[in-house]
Amino acid sequence: MADEIEKLRRDIDRLDDELAALLDRRAQLATRIGALKGGGAAYRPERESEILRRVSERKGALPPERVAAVFREIISACRGLEETIRIAYLGPQGTFSEQAVRKHFGQAVDALPTASVDEAFRRGESGAVQFAVVPVENSTEGTVGRTLDLLLQTPLRICAEIELRIQQNLLSKEKDLHSVRRVFSHAQSLAQCNAWLAQNLPNAERVSMISNAEAAQRAAAEDGAAAIAGEAAAERYRLKVLARSIEDNPNNTTRFLVLGNLEPAPTGHDRTSLVMSAQNKPGAVHALLTPLAQHRVSMTRIESRPSRAALWEYMFFIDVEGHQNDERVAAALAELRAKAPFLKILGSYPVALC
Repeated sequence: MADEIEKLRRDIDRLDDELAALLDRRAQLATRIGALKGGGAAYRPERESEILRRVSERKGALPPERVAAVFREIISACRGLEETIRIAYLGPQGTFSEQAVRKHFGQAVDALPTASVDEAFRRGESGAVQFAVVPVENSTEGTVGRTLDLLLQTPLRICAEIELRIQQNLLSKEKDLHSVRRVFSHAQSLAQCNAWLAQNLPNAERVSMISNAEAAQRAAAEDGAAAIAGEAAAERYRLKVLARSIEDNPNNTTRFLVLGNLEPAPTGHDRTSLVMSAQNKPGAVHALLTPLAQHRVSMTRIESRPSRAALWEYMFFIDVEGHQNDERVAAALAELRAKAPFLKILGSYPVALC
């Protein structure tokens, strides 16, 4: 058995050498492409999505999400040879927003935490960063209203989306649950763990914070305190994980948007986001949605927000399947422009991979 193991290890060593040589060859090709671009954007979400989708569909011993994760880092490292990409996100370090940045862009980027979603938008609009990553909706707690309000005003466009499975953990420097008297977390995270908290920490005070990472900082500084956050926060602030996966919904997922000045080309697996207003009269919303049905464009989400311009008027945020340059989507949008008092295309972008 020992001889067989040693032989297999030599085979792995040989394959590792081949992989390293292939990675170097890929990096050289990426560098040549960067030179031919003549200063063009290194990050092309449609191209990266196509690569990840292709390699994920190969059948093998590794599950598709693991294959995609490996190739994301390969892409990130090669992209970094072309350009250093700066990305603003809702901080501080250790938030789920930072996890979303790393999941989508890999490690070879400069991820810059901001104090608020507003500041992340401002940094993108000013050119201080090339991209901003912001949360837009959670599968159990709904949309992030502030993000929708800012999308209405910003010149930035949605150029990609990220779906992050949210695993909430109870973190503390205390040894057990009996010592926890106060729980810090973002309001949405507290709501996502409401049933678990009621059962396991019914007498603990719940304190809402601006972010889960800030909650972890407070838990690290106070006796009898705990935080609900991800494992990245536990590592960064040296906290113990007292309980894992305490979210009430096991499929809890948050969707993030990547905002920038890119306009991704169609990939065949795209989504278009838009916002529009409707006239304040009976049947107005139904009339606006009719072109989507007539042109067989599938609507995947609709969300209303109060208009800041007039009392009792609303803006409707809509996601549809397809790219704005696709024939059917383009035809439906042309009719919507003629009917809606206000319409803004927020962006067309590749659908997120798991």
